Amino acid sequence: MISKPGKKGVERVAADSNVILSAVAGKAALRIFTRTRVKVVTSTHVLGEVREYLPTMAESYDLAVEALEGQFGLLAIEAYERWQFESTRSEAERRLGHRDPEDVELLALALKLCIPIWSNDNDFKDTGVKLYTTARLLKTVGV
Repeated sequence: MISKPGKKGVERVAADSNVILSAVAGKAALRIFTRTRVKVVTSTHVLGEVREYLPTMAESYDLAVEALEGQFGLLAIEAYERWQFESTRSEAERRLGHRDPEDVELLALALKLCIPIWSNDNDFKDTGVKLYTTARLLKTVGV
């Protein structure tokens, strides 16, 4: 059964690498992709981080990297290039750069699109953008 966007109207989220990797591994995050209509977007930078980590993940789970790459390729993720959200990068840097410069791009994307962030990383707290952990997003959309 595919759910509708949640009671609070979560239609799109900007996904961090940790939740994408969790979905690739078949964990609870995969249900956002397979059992909801929530559209998942991210930056090409985040997708690069995911690709970079797949061999390490394959070794940790004793899986073939090709299997994880295949699963990753099946996830419906809309990717945005940096130039598409460059106008909000300085604001994202101001809000988050002191904590984790690696996460600035995802925050800039969320600010540009006016959408929440989906991450299990606490660095996004208190950035002025709604943050969903996987558990909270699943509960919000009723899955």
